[in-house]
Amino acid sequence: MIKVSSRVLAVTAAAVISMASMVVNAAGEMKPFFLASTSTGSVADKVAGVKNSLTSNGFEVVGEYSPYPSAHIIVVTNDTLKKAAGTHDRAGYIAGQRVAITKVGDEVQVTYTNPVYMGAAYHVKTDLNPVSQALKKALGAIKEYGPEEGLDADDLEGYHYTFGMEYFDEPYELVEYDSYEQAVAAVEKGLAAKTAGVSKVYRIDVPGKKQTLFGVAMEGGESNKYMDDAFIMSEIDFKPVRSTAHLPYDILVTGNEVEALHARFRIAVNFPDLSMMGDNSFMNIMPSPDAIEEALAKAAGGDVE
Repeated sequence: MIKVSSRVLAVTAAAVISMASMVVNAAGEMKPFFLASTSTGSVADKVAGVKNSLTSNGFEVVGEYSPYPSAHIIVVTNDTLKKAAGTHDRAGYIAGQRVAITKVGDEVQVTYTNPVYMGAAYHVKTDLNPVSQALKKALGAIKEYGPEEGLDADDLEGYHYTFGMEYFDEPYELVEYDSYEQAVAAVEKGLAAKTAGVSKVYRIDVPGKKQTLFGVAMEGGESNKYMDDAFIMSEIDFKPVRSTAHLPYDILVTGNEVEALHARFRIAVNFPDLSMMGDNSFMNIMPSPDAIEEALAKAAGGDVE
């Protein structure tokens, strides 16, 4: 009988795990978020350091907000993201990447969106790996997370949750104006007035195009909870590592048209393994897509017929 030491077995097991990881990466499977770090303390203790690390690594902080007391979200852009945003008529959604600091029990989690995953979902062909590497350098990268199984670029380009639910190219068409300038001014006015509980978190103008991406906070309270950031996340964001960087929602102005990603796409692409029914499911927020559309339309100066 051949005896194999426990050390050899451990090394062999590690090699097998490493090879399996390489196979997964080779397949191009991705998840929507990265866990950068965990620590103790408070959310407020981490904000300044996170922002400093981001700006030191070439990112511009364009906005931030706290959708609920246990979370703070920072939105960033850089030249690569802005350039990618101009690559097709609806690529503007890629311009802002979201970084979240969330208190979960005694743990503070720093997380952020995976720009390569989001780029594939938004049909952006630009190589966004340099953006991903810059975020990893600035904040760290313990693991990708989200669904148990990742999605590859082809999955994401044609993504929809299930039959009858919207794709990327089926957005809310919120309102149309006579010009780009008029459209942007109307959105700015509505957000400044916090119309329908919607307010501005950030604005990014896409260079060389008549296109502007707005990030918005949505606060409905009990009277209109189905469009409320805190309520929606309380229902769908329940795993040990939170997906707070799903927020904020977006409004995109392109030329004279104002649109937003349909909630049944926007939520599903960030939570592709969310159950249809049961606890913490789409069923619990079934009125949210209509409530979000109505709130965003009113904030942009339009209405839902």
